Amino acid sequence: MNRDLQHIFSKAKKNDRLAQKSLFEMFSRKMLSVANSYINNRDDAEEVLMNAFYKAFTKLEDCKNYELFPFWLRKIVVNDSINFIRKTKHILYAETEFKDSIAEQIDDVDEIAKDIDLDMIFKEMPIGYKLVFNLSVFEEKKHQEIAEILNISEGTSKSQLSKAKKWLKDYFNQQQNTKQNAESEI
Repeated sequence: MNRDLQHIFSKAKKNDRLAQKSLFEMFSRKMLSVANSYINNRDDAEEVLMNAFYKAFTKLEDCKNYELFPFWLRKIVVNDSINFIRKTKHILYAETEFKDSIAEQIDDVDEIAKDIDLDMIFKEMPIGYKLVFNLSVFEEKKHQEIAEILNISEGTSKSQLSKAKKWLKDYFNQQQNTKQNAESEI
């Protein structure tokens, strides 16, 4: 796979359309999932994906190493997804101070999350929570970086992450209660 990627990448850098198509086929499914985790609308996510690949192919010279291509492409997809949301949706962030005591009250989400449908969860999660949660958890960004990317304060980033975790906990508790109620009716 690495050797194939290296060969395809070097040909794509020379504007070989078949090599670019191969890169698209290798990475489009994963990158569509990334875009959809931010946008939650398949048509819009596909539009962002196509624009991100176009941007990647026109600036392929900026990516110096084939091994970095997947990460470089993911960064483009994430940034384009966030820009799409900025342009098309009004995002409200509650400007509240983050309290450490609130963070301590929230259990680890990983303990709760078993057999979950992320697409369904992200469709229901408020967009402000989702953006900060995705950047923090999936992109491993620090609150200072998130604040710069989203043009919010660090406190707002921390608060939104805390609220996202609480929202997830409540969501999973509600799902568990629904499941238990359904089982008790049987």
